[in-house]
Amino acid sequence: MGIKSYIAKHYAAFLVNRSKKAVLHPNEAQQKVFDELIEKARNTKFGRDHKFHLIADYQSFKNQVPLREYEGFKPYIDAMMNEEENVLWPGFPIYICKTSGTTSGAKYIPISKESISNHINSAKLALLYYINSTGKSDFVSGKMIFLQGSPLLDVKGKIKLGRLSGIVANHVPSYLQKNRLPSMETNCIEDWETKVDKIVEETKTEDLRLISGIPSWVQMYFERLLKSTEASDIKSIFPKFSLFVYGGVNFEPYRPVFQKLIGDIIPSVETYPASEGFIAFQDEQNSEGLLLVVNDGIFYEFIPTNEYGSEDPTRLNLSQVELNVNYAIVLNTNAGLWGYVIGDTVKFVSKEPYRIVVSGRIKHFTSAFGEHVIGEEVEKALKMGMQKQGGSIKEFHVAPQIKPTEGLPFHEWLIEFEEYPNDLNAFAKEIEHALQNQNPYYKDLVTGKVLRPLVISELHKEAFMKTMKSKGKLGGQNKIPRLANDRQFAQDLEKYKK
Repeated sequence: MGIKSYIAKHYAAFLVNRSKKAVLHPNEAQQKVFDELIEKARNTKFGRDHKFHLIADYQSFKNQVPLREYEGFKPYIDAMMNEEENVLWPGFPIYICKTSGTTSGAKYIPISKESISNHINSAKLALLYYINSTGKSDFVSGKMIFLQGSPLLDVKGKIKLGRLSGIVANHVPSYLQKNRLPSMETNCIEDWETKVDKIVEETKTEDLRLISGIPSWVQMYFERLLKSTEASDIKSIFPKFSLFVYGGVNFEPYRPVFQKLIGDIIPSVETYPASEGFIAFQDEQNSEGLLLVVNDGIFYEFIPTNEYGSEDPTRLNLSQVELNVNYAIVLNTNAGLWGYVIGDTVKFVSKEPYRIVVSGRIKHFTSAFGEHVIGEEVEKALKMGMQKQGGSIKEFHVAPQIKPTEGLPFHEWLIEFEEYPNDLNAFAKEIEHALQNQNPYYKDLVTGKVLRPLVISELHKEAFMKTMKSKGKLGGQNKIPRLANDRQFAQDLEKYKK
């Protein structure tokens, strides 16, 4: 065991034990966060507009602060972009995080000097929990690669503006700098394909032990690495590769492909970072779900998804949630977001401690006929199909086909296969069966002859990569939409059908 590995184990034990107080007393931790947030923001523009001086408890908070999606915050965000201070949080944000994807275009999310520590500390804790629970710390003695956005920030007056992963890249602790790859020069390359090729050249002879990134882009790196080196698998290039850290999407559809590319089963740590805050991370290898970060500047609320969008939806704090219910997650943060609906849906799988799984997106579903098929159901059905019929999938997208040229409407599954299943028709039937078992509304529509069973459309290789590239969304934090309630993304994939 190297000196770094030895120190890491003791450091992990110390910080994990220190964090356990909040884990064991989560509701008290959330109350403390709530009180601190309200007190600190009392005299901001938002605090005055919403009479924070009248807020004494959670009920009065709900009375004063309505739920908002991003568009509802735009007047406040615009004021900050015009360099007005004390708008959502005291002072001025140290960064504005630019992220994509609303009806009004790009989103601009403030990051304060208090909230940046939530992103850094929670990411660090995810690794320390892994070390503490497994006793494995050798990865700290080798190189670590982070596939992320450019750390170069735009500066407009007082505003430093960039992507979340690029912002966080500027806060890597000094003791990790020598271990970190790629180089700053390579990390600053904007074109993703050029960047990945340069990363391959920089890393292929290194002692790489940890890799972090969104699975689809890590897969692209692996494939180009194998092509460049003509190696049989990743493990033969990096024999001490021992940990994969990921977030942003469900890893299960990628798992068979990764095992084949790597040539081994590598331990992984799942994280749940968002531009608005670092929400949860995997604290144990053999437990379902991600540990909710309850004591670091975020006060959580939860709305039952079947009520979201209604005139007066139920708003629950952490102490009021139930297991196995889908909730829209709502954040109140020390960057000045209040009653903010980030768009994700989660489900609690444990309350001692509070652990969640990300079950989908509020607006990423297929429900053209009232069936409301969500990401969790689709991914489980896909996993069942692969277990029964083999095969592996590079990417997929599900969209409704409302007006087919003939026959009943159906759900179209546009799939780019890595390896074909034994029998494609049987594979489709397994997915259909699993989906009907999970979603009774969908089952009723099929058995009632409103819909016909799903249809799989095979796509040529690199269909998704080429489509994302055509949209200027290749690499970084950009994620491929797995479900849609329209055919906009499906239409872009049409040209790649076999």
